[in-house]
Amino acid sequence: MKKLVVYYSFEGNTKLMAESIAQTVEADILELKLVKESESKGFMRYVWGGKEALMKKKPELLTFDKNPQDYDLLFIGTPVWAWSYAPALSTFFSEVKVAHKKIALFCCHGGGKGKTLKKMEAAITNNQIIGTIDFIDPKKKNREANIEKVKQWAKEIVSKV
Repeated sequence: MKKLVVYYSFEGNTKLMAESIAQTVEADILELKLVKESESKGFMRYVWGGKEALMKKKPELLTFDKNPQDYDLLFIGTPVWAWSYAPALSTFFSEVKVAHKKIALFCCHGGGKGKTLKKMEAAITNNQIIGTIDFIDPKKKNREANIEKVKQWAKEIVSKV
């Protein structure tokens, strides 16, 4: 079974979880990277990100080095922006028509996940959602415990498939 971890990370929280998953289940990684990242700093980057998410912007992504269609199981991760997934995922969901895959969703947030995971599920219909999980600021809060938690979750997802 071929496994792929697809993610976007702005501050590194989602990247930490994605890399931990990939290492644990021997999955390939596809990091979604924007052609043009925000130049906003400090608090304004949150204002910018929230606005982009609320307006359902679809920023241009750099070319992928992996084809998600070639994989059986996808782990898809995002930071939470305005109680939803990051705009990079909007682009991914609209450009890559993933269907008939087993999918596990994860998100990282600083305060609340809102309906992020439900919104992700709604964006990728015609797939089987195997599981979901969220993490509160995993780089700063209980880093090692969060890494262990995501590793255990990833193993459970693979065992379900």
